[in-house]
Amino acid sequence: MPQFNKLTPNLIVASVERSLAFYIDVLGFQRGMTVPDQSPFVFASVSSGAVEIFFNETAEVLKEHPDWATRLKPSAGNSMYIEVSGPESVDALHDRVKGKTRVVIPLTTQFYGMREFAIEDPDGFVITFAQRVQK
Repeated sequence: MPQFNKLTPNLIVASVERSLAFYIDVLGFQRGMTVPDQSPFVFASVSSGAVEIFFNETAEVLKEHPDWATRLKPSAGNSMYIEVSGPESVDALHDRVKGKTRVVIPLTTQFYGMREFAIEDPDGFVITFAQRVQK
């Protein structure tokens, strides 16, 4: 059996530029590669620490996979769970982004020892940010 080393969400989005702006300007990710090098982009990536996310333009995906048109529903049933650490706490992240996006799960401490909240990105993908509670 192989060892799996990394998982990178590959989000199919309406606008790569809009997704880049949201993940960089609102959430604080770093811009990675883009295809092509200049806008308009059909692909891009962002990263923060060990977390990397890909964005693929819906129209381009459908050119490669036209059979996906009937089942491709951006964000349908998909979400991401991102643990945070470092100088900015999950509380500070919540306070920084809450006026810039829709918070779909309020900031709360869960019974399983995580302090978390969830937002919705411009394409409807739900992202939960969580931080382990100190005991």
